[in-house]
Amino acid sequence: MTDAERQAMDGHTEYWRRLLAEGRVVVYGPVADPEGVWGLGVLRGADRAEVLAIGEADPSVVAGVNSFEVLEILGGRTG
Repeated sequence: MTDAERQAMDGHTEYWRRLLAEGRVVVYGPVADPEGVWGLGVLRGADRAEVLAIGEADPSVVAGVNSFEVLEILGGRTG
């Protein structure tokens, strides 16, 4: 990992910690996929546009280190 990539990932980690503290994230973290590690975040949002904006503002996405997809949970429930 280059210094620029490490800086972007440090910003990414802090960004998601802040979103969790604000109650905008239900859960997030790395996924131990045998094909390669990737991250998952479950967010609370008023609509798809809000969730897309959150992803687009992630420092690692802004830096071009990571990308993201948004998929909706249909009929999801929380405890």
